[in-house]
Amino acid sequence: MGKETQITFMQARLVRLATQEWRLTMQAVNALFQKYGVYAYIEKFWDLFHIEGDFAVLDDVRQYLETKGAVIGH
Repeated sequence: MGKETQITFMQARLVRLATQEWRLTMQAVNALFQKYGVYAYIEKFWDLFHIEGDFAVLDDVRQYLETKGAVIGH
């Protein structure tokens, strides 16, 4: 599987995981990810993220969003 496909799979897994952990709809998570550039952030740091577990990456994404001023549900 190529790098681009792996990045896409990670992005999809993180959207799904965020919906569960943050108790938001997929549409709300997608809107947050688009508004704050999370998809590009994941792609940019994929070389680091792919060796971490999804929960660790989601925690990093949460921190990234909070520094950007995003409000995340619980």
